Amino acid sequence: MCCSIIGIISSKNVVAPALVDSLKRMEYRGYDSVGVATLATTNRISVRKGIGKVNQVNSSLNLTEMEGFVGIGHSRWATHGGVTDYNAHPHPCCTEDIAVVHNGIIENYLPLKEELVKKGHRFRSETDTEVIAHLLEDHYNASRDIKAAMLETVSQLEGSYAFVAMFANGSLACARLDEPLVIGVSDNAYYASSDVLGFLQYTDQAMFLDNRDIAIIDRDGAHIFTFAGEPVTRGVTKVAWELADVNKGEFAHYTIKEIFEQRTSVKAATYQEEHKIKVFCDTIAAAGNIIVTGSGTSYHTSLITSMAGCRALKKRFEPVMASEFKYNMDSIDKDTVVLAISQSGETADVLSATKLARAAGAKILSIVNVSTSSLARAADVSLAINSGPEIGVAATKSFTGQVSLAYSVLDRISGGRIGFDRDAVSDKITKMLAGSAAIERLVNVTMPKVNDIYLLGRSIHFPIALEGALKMKELAYVHAEGIAAGELKHGPLALMDKNAVVFVLNPDDKTYGDTLSSAHEVKTRGAKIIGISNVSNDIYDAMIEIPKMENELLYPLVEVIPLQLFSYYLALRNNVDPDFPRNLAKSVTVK
Repeated sequence: MCCSIIGIISSKNVVAPALVDSLKRMEYRGYDSVGVATLATTNRISVRKGIGKVNQVNSSLNLTEMEGFVGIGHSRWATHGGVTDYNAHPHPCCTEDIAVVHNGIIENYLPLKEELVKKGHRFRSETDTEVIAHLLEDHYNASRDIKAAMLETVSQLEGSYAFVAMFANGSLACARLDEPLVIGVSDNAYYASSDVLGFLQYTDQAMFLDNRDIAIIDRDGAHIFTFAGEPVTRGVTKVAWELADVNKGEFAHYTIKEIFEQRTSVKAATYQEEHKIKVFCDTIAAAGNIIVTGSGTSYHTSLITSMAGCRALKKRFEPVMASEFKYNMDSIDKDTVVLAISQSGETADVLSATKLARAAGAKILSIVNVSTSSLARAADVSLAINSGPEIGVAATKSFTGQVSLAYSVLDRISGGRIGFDRDAVSDKITKMLAGSAAIERLVNVTMPKVNDIYLLGRSIHFPIALEGALKMKELAYVHAEGIAAGELKHGPLALMDKNAVVFVLNPDDKTYGDTLSSAHEVKTRGAKIIGISNVSNDIYDAMIEIPKMENELLYPLVEVIPLQLFSYYLALRNNVDPDFPRNLAKSVTVK
């Protein structure tokens, strides 16, 4: 999963409120425990941490009242060690004059821990993170030099990580290897964060650390060098994210707010710089072999992109799940283009896939939401979907943004064979959202309380069956399964009975008749049928009407809307917080 890390050093003497505010804004990255450490003028590090979300821990421990001009904060998703106060970050060393917050996994932490224990170090937690604090302590005590201590420490760590360490002399030191870390710069403060949202409310000036960069920050500035100890300069970039408002506004949850934002986000995704989209399209057009990869929802975008690309361009597109990519390398060479899709641009499996593809000679294209992400910077050409921050853990507007941009690209290359009209699609999504009250009634009045939901789809509708099932699992904690309708008789039909609810994705296109036959097979087993279609049929126990699309390839953009809404309202009925699903975080930045 991933965690939020923030470090602040300021000319003012109170950084705790800003640390807590930053953690609230990044809480979608992890929210099972929270902690803050600050350094007051006494040169003594104070640590407060506990189980729960930011507001809960702040209420019980008064985090915002901590004194200090420098501090670090963290919200955690547990990977090593359970959810306990001791396992929450920050982690101090034995002498408590160094404290560390960390995102990622230290793969060799056990042998490092054993060695440190033999030297007399006392560990308080079960985490892999704590070894960083004790290694820094060991090396800093030997040299009394922060740079030397950082170089020695990173030379011993194996895995992927970004960490920020606070020293009792008032300095921050941070390092990154395959995990995101960015430094914010303002007139009176420096910020080290896992996400620009951690400081975007204070400054839009950012320095993006490269892989294997170390930065030491004090009141005089940020000094950056490589893991080899060589000084380097990273330019300051203005973070131009116009949609950076993360308030819920009139909505009860971020998730429903972001579902409704699709009225405009599907259009925003298609506004691209001409020179970039030209190179992007030319690269695809010239490719001999095209592989599309992503994880989770972005993999479903990969499926749709591949199907649409094959039809529109008469070229072979191969969708590959990012976590499976390394096992499917045989066909990759210099004639291959890998299109990598990721909302955050920090997904570990996707970054690993692109690294492997690059080593094999492939060109890399990417579609991201965060234009300053690792994936965007690693690609030959990257396009952003311009959706703005997506705080809800379950992807909604980023999915339709990705699909819209993919359609726009394929339409351009094919000379309009898809017929994607962003204004027309936006209008149809707006009409779908106007029916949200009917879907809420379907959930609360018509829908039985069930634990087994199935979604049937053929061809371009099958990825939406998968995506709808994923949303129901993520948001409402029900068992939901997307099924290729033609595969019913090859096993899934055995699951159908009077306790099952089956969504049938069945617009009036070339799949209509075959999918209707599948619905009949399910109906005879007693299942409740919910049709998603532009034409009614008596077989449906309930129907959600969608508009007619001129090209059947465009149906995913309207089919997914009622499934998102259904999942949201089902979560509410099940007394689940849809913004923060259990056991999940927004970006999976560790494998």
